[in-house]
Amino acid sequence: MKNSLRVLRAERNWTQADLAERLGVSRQTVNAIETEKYEPSLSLAFKIAQLVGRPIEDIFQPNEVRARGKG
Repeated sequence: MKNSLRVLRAERNWTQADLAERLGVSRQTVNAIETEKYEPSLSLAFKIAQLVGRPIEDIFQPNEVRARGKG
């Protein structure tokens, strides 16, 4: 899942540790979300959206869905 968390965090001049503290998660979790190695739970995604004041769909976008081949 693609996301714009790194950009939104940078706009607020927050470090990963700052964001992690506000969310109640580890800095490693923030890093893993930003590098798209971890998809947050729905509750964490809502918490992130509320914290930055943006709708979830402005922050998280699904990866492209591959077209299924015929046959």
